[in-house]
Amino acid sequence: MSRTALRICPLCEATCGLTLTIEGTAVTGARGDRDDVFSKGFICPKGASFGAVDGDPDRLRTPLVRQDGELREATWEEAFDAVAAGIRPVVERYGPNSVGVVLGNPNVHTMAGALYPPILLAGLGTRSVFTASTVDQMPKHVSSGLLYGDALAIPVPDLDHTDHLLLIGANPLESNGSLCTAPDFPGKLKALKARGGTLTVIDPRRTRTARLADRHIAIRPGTDALLLAAMAYTLFEEDLVDVGDLAPHLQGLDELPDAVRDFTPEAVADACDVDAATTRVLARELAAAPTAAVYGRIGSCTVPHGTLASWLVDVLNVLTGNLDRPGGALFPQAATDKTPRPAGPGRGFALGRWHSRVSEHPEAKGELPLSALAEEIDTATDQGEPVRALVSVAANPVLSAPDGDRLDKALGSLDFMVSVDPYLNETSRHAHVVLPPPPPSQSPHHDFAFNTLAVRNQVRYTRPAVPLEPGRMAETEILARLILAATGMHGADPSAVDDLVIGQTLGKAVKEPHSPVHGRDPQELAARLTGVSGPERRLDMMLRLGPYGDGFGVRPDGLTLEKLLAHPHGIDLGPLASRLPQPLKTASGKVELLPRPIADDLPRLRAALRERADGLVLIGRRHLRSNNSWMHNVPALTGGSNRCTLHIHPDDAERLGVRDGADVRLKGAGGEVTAPAEVTDVVRPGVVSLPHGWGHDRPGTRLGHAAADPGVNVNQLLDGSLLDPLSGNAVLNGVPIEVVPMAEKIRPLT
Repeated sequence: MSRTALRICPLCEATCGLTLTIEGTAVTGARGDRDDVFSKGFICPKGASFGAVDGDPDRLRTPLVRQDGELREATWEEAFDAVAAGIRPVVERYGPNSVGVVLGNPNVHTMAGALYPPILLAGLGTRSVFTASTVDQMPKHVSSGLLYGDALAIPVPDLDHTDHLLLIGANPLESNGSLCTAPDFPGKLKALKARGGTLTVIDPRRTRTARLADRHIAIRPGTDALLLAAMAYTLFEEDLVDVGDLAPHLQGLDELPDAVRDFTPEAVADACDVDAATTRVLARELAAAPTAAVYGRIGSCTVPHGTLASWLVDVLNVLTGNLDRPGGALFPQAATDKTPRPAGPGRGFALGRWHSRVSEHPEAKGELPLSALAEEIDTATDQGEPVRALVSVAANPVLSAPDGDRLDKALGSLDFMVSVDPYLNETSRHAHVVLPPPPPSQSPHHDFAFNTLAVRNQVRYTRPAVPLEPGRMAETEILARLILAATGMHGADPSAVDDLVIGQTLGKAVKEPHSPVHGRDPQELAARLTGVSGPERRLDMMLRLGPYGDGFGVRPDGLTLEKLLAHPHGIDLGPLASRLPQPLKTASGKVELLPRPIADDLPRLRAALRERADGLVLIGRRHLRSNNSWMHNVPALTGGSNRCTLHIHPDDAERLGVRDGADVRLKGAGGEVTAPAEVTDVVRPGVVSLPHGWGHDRPGTRLGHAAADPGVNVNQLLDGSLLDPLSGNAVLNGVPIEVVPMAEKIRPLT
């Protein structure tokens, strides 16, 4: 007999509510939850394939431990014994920085990934921390840190109310949104147009989003910051700046005209391939709209001036008075945010508190560039020990970081590696221990990270839809036991990790004057927490202490876990609202519009006015039915348009003698790959595009379907030397590339 259960989809940032159909313990169907307070029934192909993702037969079901050079099935006890025996001797002999930690994108899609890695990092005390953020979004974190004093204070466009939306480097019709959590992003853009609003898209490709736009600007890749600076210049030159109610909250406004004085529309036109008249129109339309929002994403982050582009996105929102106002770009308020503190100066945000050992890259937000991981393992210097042991949690940097071949070899040289991953993939195949979490149907779900980026304030939580399968271990327990094994407490009860966090959090909260529990007994508060597990008790604590919480009885109508469980489709907390100055943590207590690191990087942008690469440049692309390298092992999500082909414009194809469907060789600084050409005018001349996340052809993996059609790893074309210096983010777009036709071999592309 079948039954249904609710589940929040963990397969992209939209966080849609699902209604699962379950036969026994198998998920046999998924549809949108029409009663979900946030997604209201919307579902994409990934969510509809939840059952296939959940039941993939290649998912690991038991731990693997390397014995005599081979990974073999083991018990959980044997696996954690091996972790303790592998990591602790490295720490004790070579110090904490000799243990690296890599955190992949899926961490932010699970409760366990949000709650436990910070404790692991604190317990290890290592500075050798690498995450997917530095091949994706770190420029936005850095620009937000410098502007607002908090790297996590990221304003999002008020999609439901704006009159004018300008997207740069973003393709939400295929990504479902990123750093902007919005179920049914396509529907929201169509609603914008239906109410008479304007959609402008700046992108080198005519993406699905660009085809929906009122205006599409096919910019030259990598020049986003130049165009945005020219728009800012125009606003000042034509006296269009109107900051409105923001004025009391701004510092440095008078310095901005001089900072952008060299970036006239005429000066940037040749570099951007955008004529000066168009740039001026973009600025005028932005200023004239009743409300407007500028939103930039991965295409504007993974370029040489990613932090400057991210900064200028917010500068344009400020100059037009659209930051922190309805219809503009607003700061969400998640239910599990910390208790709001009184407005006032904070500690601010610092860069470069330490540096990487080999290339001396500065840290950003406590992280080193993922591009530097290989050299931190395989290169000896007199600046300290190399990384000798690695903890990889939900990460596949062999495919996601530049020069995967070098990293592949480096991982094979480690003294010890443990990987928390459901698959034996291109990275985890090197591990000495693999700890597989259960499928998502067997895990609880709350979106800690994505609710801080949501276009509407709401809160939702779903318990496991299916009981934990015998022999499985909950991901939360896996990470708790990993923390204990890695930090010298192997064998302790894993509940001790949650108890420690609860005790520390409440102990701090009772000492804070602005806290609703100031002066109370932390032990009495801990005893009042509800939930069937340590993670649920922690969620209850965060809800109670949060901005909508009951304050442990202070506000009887406030949020608690029990109240949330009584609303299985979620609780709507209202539209985004103006919040300044409360989110600001800068030393001045204001939005610091021209922080010193930004000002110091502007000469590099001025130099870019005179730069223009000859020949072809490479950009990536996103597929609606993929999320990085996650889903290529699911037949329902591959094939059709989800193919690893090189998009090349007909003019370039004719000039180079490339035929549609024929293999071409791509040559870059990091190596060569071969892929079939797809001749199409969706890319502008001079630009070729290859999707990321592919390259499933390495031996020793257990990805049967993905290996049958592996594609190629676009990041192998990069050597990792190109970084945005402020954020350490890899430059993945706008890099020079050579395309060489091969002997005639036509592949069918349909």
